[in-house]
Amino acid sequence: MEILNADFMQRALLAAILVGITAPAIGIYLVQRRQALMGDGIGHVAMTGVGLGFLLSWSPVWTATLVAVFGAVLMELIRWYGKTRGDIALAMLFYGGMAGGVLLINLAPGGANANLLSFLFGSLSTVSESDVTAICVLAAFVVLITVLLRRQLFAVSQDEEFGRVTGLPVRALNLLTAVTAAVTVTVAMRVVGLLLVSALMVVPVAAAQQLSRSFAATFAIAVAIGVTVTIGGTVTSYYNDVPPGATIVLLTIGAFIVLTALATPLARRRARALAAAQPAGDPMECAVPDNGGTAGKVGV
Repeated sequence: MEILNADFMQRALLAAILVGITAPAIGIYLVQRRQALMGDGIGHVAMTGVGLGFLLSWSPVWTATLVAVFGAVLMELIRWYGKTRGDIALAMLFYGGMAGGVLLINLAPGGANANLLSFLFGSLSTVSESDVTAICVLAAFVVLITVLLRRQLFAVSQDEEFGRVTGLPVRALNLLTAVTAAVTVTVAMRVVGLLLVSALMVVPVAAAQQLSRSFAATFAIAVAIGVTVTIGGTVTSYYNDVPPGATIVLLTIGAFIVLTALATPLARRRARALAAAQPAGDPMECAVPDNGGTAGKVGV
């Protein structure tokens, strides 16, 4: 294939596949924790790390990772202890991170807006060999955490009190989730961009939930969607000269719309089949009480 003849496209496709795997893999836990926009906040903070890398002539991926991890830990601490003022502190952290990144990049030798835009919205031609190495290492960390600790992370994401009762180190697992999310943001920034990575962490999970309520199935479907849209967006970007990050996100939203349209009639058909299978002569007093809609809810 022509697209594989270009070295930069080989690197971009490899990075895109790794992003497609890692973003939904950690995103499923953020969705369960109702922290869907956490990736967006970390992306703002990571901009300071990118600017620091340019200023010190270091790899922006590694400096962004360090700053993003620090910001994610700080976000968790604010969530624990911030109480009513926590939202103000988070806002200052997010906007301060973005402003710091813009300032440091412009202070760096050779810093330019073009460099900034490539990190904000992704760029195929900027994925270097050193970036691929860093992305592979960081992606391996994300996959190991999200797969090997899936039971513990899911339990804490669903109910922290239940996790404490069962003896799980809830705060440590929450910090690990935040750190893994931060690493994922820096993995994805070269392909999707810091401002759009949150969509790739959340939307594939939401799309997968249209087809399945099982955690394992949702995880697998979300990763499959992530890989499909990142490859599709990267190839489309190459042939049509459009921004890869925006293309990938729009394809992801398109997948969500299509799966929602397909899942709605299927859900109605299942409901009708279930109603038809219910014995017609059951007296009302034998029915299971609804209790406000909570009786039928079970853990995944």
